[in-house]
Amino acid sequence: MTQDTKPGVRTVDVLIRDTMVVTLDPERRIITHGAVAIDGDTIVAVGKSDEVEAAFAGRETIDGRRFVAAPGFVNSHIHVTGEPLTRGFVPDDTGWYDNVFNWLVPLYADQTPEEERLASQLAAVEMLRNGVTTFIEAGTIHHLEAVADGLRQTGIRGRIGQWSGDRAYDPTLDQVAMTKEAIKTLQWQMELFGCDGDALIAAWPTLIGHSMNTDDCWREAAALAKAYGGGVSAHMSPVEADPDWYLENTGHRPIQHLAELGVLGPNVSLTHAIHLDDSEVDLIVQSKTNIAHCPMSALKGAYGATVHGKFPEMAARGVNVMLGTDGANNGNAADMMRVMFLVAGLFKDCRRDVHAFPAHEALTMATLGGARGIGLADRIGSLEVGKKADLVLHDTDRPEWRPLMNVINQMVWSADGRGVHTVFVNGAKVVDNYRCTTVDEDRLWADAEIGCRAVCTRSGLPTVSAWPIL
Repeated sequence: MTQDTKPGVRTVDVLIRDTMVVTLDPERRIITHGAVAIDGDTIVAVGKSDEVEAAFAGRETIDGRRFVAAPGFVNSHIHVTGEPLTRGFVPDDTGWYDNVFNWLVPLYADQTPEEERLASQLAAVEMLRNGVTTFIEAGTIHHLEAVADGLRQTGIRGRIGQWSGDRAYDPTLDQVAMTKEAIKTLQWQMELFGCDGDALIAAWPTLIGHSMNTDDCWREAAALAKAYGGGVSAHMSPVEADPDWYLENTGHRPIQHLAELGVLGPNVSLTHAIHLDDSEVDLIVQSKTNIAHCPMSALKGAYGATVHGKFPEMAARGVNVMLGTDGANNGNAADMMRVMFLVAGLFKDCRRDVHAFPAHEALTMATLGGARGIGLADRIGSLEVGKKADLVLHDTDRPEWRPLMNVINQMVWSADGRGVHTVFVNGAKVVDNYRCTTVDEDRLWADAEIGCRAVCTRSGLPTVSAWPIL
């Protein structure tokens, strides 16, 4: 219980005063000379600084004159294991199939629990230092307990799941046994971690997706998500391979098949979803299924997002289009500000429409859109009284921020994650003066170098360079 410093003034843990506050509240207020008061894990006041300071005093008071205070970003699709320790190792001219099955799968398959824990911390620290306070994992973790332990130490908020691909492409494999094992894994992780909305790290019945999950696995994932109040995340249709497989093996396109299974819905997030036809878009609209768009990986992988992607059209019809960064050998960076820049620009150009995804919509997708997709829109995504204190202070004493005119334009078009000075997650300061407070960063960098060499050497994959390395 806090004690007042004087009658009528409540003492809170943190008071950020005299700053610019980008609230993302229902009125989308931008408050100049504003203040935010945080007590415990909750925002207790947002408003003009003189009014907030008249009612609240902080045990810690932050002079916010050089900062823009904004909600933490939600990274709606990232691989926190496998790739953080092998960033840049995969050549950038591999096609989708070669990239995934000949490079990424071998690199994922051969990591120890300790290496996955290290990779997840590396990913989390990168996200936090770029203003990401919440993430949805892509479902490619092999050692879930070790990863959860590592993530909890960093203080980030996330939803994670263990690798669950059960399709037996090899006829010599036992399909029934593979599906039984995948379902057992889904059930185990939900029993172990649950999906409490207030928990920082919790589980989702996350699937690999594509054509790698059987119908039974999809149905069980949907049932578990409903039972535990969580969501289902899966990859789907980045390139033509998924529609081609479903048409050949089910007679329907992927989204049509999932709709027939009854597994679509507002607690489902499909990542990529580039190669869709109009009937599939109709089903996504009707089911209120979320779409996670990863423009950096789409560009690098030549998925055809600007040619085939229907993201502006889906958004115009009310689909919740979220943003993600994907893996460290695909998008290659966990900077959501770079993602906002891309989504705000790519479709202006390819549609020849300057109104496509304006800056304020890109910011909304990266905050409230992600919060909605993860099922936490009542808790995160905006700076409002009663919501969790997930807050970022962007340093404006930098060339990309000065002079400061239109804060939303500059956040999306000019700035990037390098200007993130301070980050709070759930009221805890996890980044301060550009450094993570929960992890020894110098030790992390050194361990990552060692882990990288070990993983890449064991994989047997070659080091490829267009230029000689002497």
